Amino acid sequence: MQHLLISMDLFGRIFNTVNAVSNLFTNPYKVREVPLTDYVGCPRIREDGRILLYRSKSARSWECLLINPLTPQNAFRLFQLDSEAAALQQFQEYAVKLRPFYESARQGLRLDMIQQLTDCLRSHPGWSLAHVAVEMGLRESFRHNGILRSVNSTECDGGCTPLHLACRKGDTDCVKELIEECQARQDIADSNGETVFHYAARQNNPGIIEVLCSSPSIGINHLSHSRETPLHVACRMGKAESALALLRCHARCDIVGKDGYPLHTAMKHSMKGCAEAILEFTATQAHAEDPRHGATPLHWAKTAEMSQLLLQHGANVNALSRTSETPLHIMVKRDRFDCAMVLLTHGANPNARGENGNTPLHLAMKKDHLELIKALMVFGADVEQPNDFGETPGLLAARVSKGSNRKVLLSMLCNVGAQRCFPPDTQLPPAASSPIPAPTTERTSGIGFEDMMYISTALSSMVASRDTVDFTRDAPSTRERLLCLDGGGIRGLVLIQLLIAIEKAAGRPIRELFDWVSGTSTGGILALAVVHGKSMEYLRCLYFRMKNEVFRGSRPYESAPLEEFLKKEFGEHTKMTDVRHPKVMVTGVMSDRHPAEIHLFRNYNPPDTGREPTFKSVATFRPVTRPDEQLVWRAARSSGAAPTYFRPMGRFLDGGLLSNNPTLDAMTEIHEYNTCLKRQGRGDQVKKLGVVVSLGTGKPPQIQVSSVDVFRPSNPWEVMKAAVGARELGKMVVDCCTDSDGPAVSRAQAWCEMIDVPYFRFSPQLQTDVMLDEVSDAVLVNMLWDTQTYIYQQREQIQELATLLLTS
Repeated sequence: MQHLLISMDLFGRIFNTVNAVSNLFTNPYKVREVPLTDYVGCPRIREDGRILLYRSKSARSWECLLINPLTPQNAFRLFQLDSEAAALQQFQEYAVKLRPFYESARQGLRLDMIQQLTDCLRSHPGWSLAHVAVEMGLRESFRHNGILRSVNSTECDGGCTPLHLACRKGDTDCVKELIEECQARQDIADSNGETVFHYAARQNNPGIIEVLCSSPSIGINHLSHSRETPLHVACRMGKAESALALLRCHARCDIVGKDGYPLHTAMKHSMKGCAEAILEFTATQAHAEDPRHGATPLHWAKTAEMSQLLLQHGANVNALSRTSETPLHIMVKRDRFDCAMVLLTHGANPNARGENGNTPLHLAMKKDHLELIKALMVFGADVEQPNDFGETPGLLAARVSKGSNRKVLLSMLCNVGAQRCFPPDTQLPPAASSPIPAPTTERTSGIGFEDMMYISTALSSMVASRDTVDFTRDAPSTRERLLCLDGGGIRGLVLIQLLIAIEKAAGRPIRELFDWVSGTSTGGILALAVVHGKSMEYLRCLYFRMKNEVFRGSRPYESAPLEEFLKKEFGEHTKMTDVRHPKVMVTGVMSDRHPAEIHLFRNYNPPDTGREPTFKSVATFRPVTRPDEQLVWRAARSSGAAPTYFRPMGRFLDGGLLSNNPTLDAMTEIHEYNTCLKRQGRGDQVKKLGVVVSLGTGKPPQIQVSSVDVFRPSNPWEVMKAAVGARELGKMVVDCCTDSDGPAVSRAQAWCEMIDVPYFRFSPQLQTDVMLDEVSDAVLVNMLWDTQTYIYQQREQIQELATLLLTS
């Protein structure tokens, strides 16, 4: 019996402990629906409207009830507290603050709504009832006098009004109710100086901004304490739709904030959508200068995409900041290679002098950035240009470059002929201030090679520009000059770099140096560009920009971007015969017959050879249109219709299939042209070739091939081996058919030697195999660097060619 009593006592203690713990973790403010009969006989301590406070029969707790008129037999218990003082205080707060809500609720308040409402009141005791109404989304209570009187209250965290809170929550209906029905003010700023427009700008909800702008307000252009307008906020946070809505509501783009104008802010945070919205409304903002640095938005751009956007809207690529720095200076300083490439390909001056006379190349040398150094130099940066302290980029490379890059960098500069110059020293004789020996003062009585070059260059500067020169009035020359350009896709950049070198050596544009220009594929496009007076520097930039538009997606590429590009550059209705000098021939392959035949697109009437057709025809073919009917852009498109890269242009395929190196075909054409003139009795118009120049798109390195054996496999291992062999054999066949070096060059050289015509062939050895559709700027810059190195190695031959071209 004694043991039983002890067990019962222990059980009671455990029960009491569990009950106490349960009570400890029970939420005393959990709203419950309870029957009113439970409170019969309980003392009623307080009553205010529908709010009642009871003391329990045990006198251990105080419970607050909210009477629901829709269910008179039940009530909502709002809390159950064990402290009378706390219960009285909470009752008084509920009695005052709940009244407007239950009085304005037409359908009454649900249990879940009452729970959220009481939780909000306790969590935010300092809020006005209007703030609570917004937080709860109880729009029907806004017109209650108890809430309406606090509609512009700033009794909230951070001093925001109920309208601020509605904008922050993104509640369009609440905002509309407050504006239209409650006449809430929009010009009140919070403790951070932000208006409701600042809050709305963060939400990317244009509907709210449109509601706010339904009535005029100065808040839309208000500067906060952090010096930001709502448009600045939208641009910083990338809320493009908010930015567009603000602009539609007449938000100003010309207000200076902490980061300059809103467009500067969009550039700083790389928010393209916001920048597009601003430029769409005010294109002149592309030229706006921030007050701190005097820099345009292009100086602030951090990505290639943002730089391209500004340039498309007319931004000045060479704009100067207050320190005389161009955007290119800034991109080099910040190691933004992609941005620098965008600027260079849009005409940025690589030799612009900035702070202390430093060019972008000076800064790149200080940063020891090899890729940027290469890019700047292949776009014409002068490695010998001194800054205000007499330091050349070459000198900085020798002084500043450290570690593993030093040897590589100095070797690179040496390969392109850069000299290590020293700053001038007035105390030393001129010859001692440079490691380059001073030129001798002794002169011979004759005119040397250098003198001839100086004279020819000086004379060339007095000739009219290529835009006004009248070739029909030039004195007839006894010999004609032929330029041949190979095919090679994007490797046409190599051709452009070689042509730039020839122009610099001769001091005259390519169009004035040649009488005949032939080209295949990308060489054909460049041949037509030369004839139409396009500058080589422009074409280099154009090719870099064009590749991203044309080589988009996967092969075969869409033809439309390439065709639009050609129409834009040559004109949609320009005929081949619209420009007569120099004579041009562009190769194409007629694929509507077998065997296929080569076709030359010309800007002159083709010679009548009088010979029989090469093949006996057993079918009827459509005749080829005459040159005066052929469109230039279609000729370019036909020559570049490389199989697997682009679809055929009608019946024409890429000329590289039969003549990737067009030299022999061009020489044959010239011979037939002269023969035709003689047959017509116009022998006095015949001019023999004086020089043939053939330019290639670079030779890829030779690699070892494992197998080209194609056989019928007898086991799984042989299937793989045969597949590899077939792939390698197919690649070898294509390479042999389209090879522009090797035998093609040897034959052309041999023919030129036989007819005693000087022959020049330039095609650099590339370190890597560059694909025809390569789009990587870094890869293409390295390709052009190989070309620049090759140009330096061939400088004497190029100078010899320039002299011959000028004297032909």
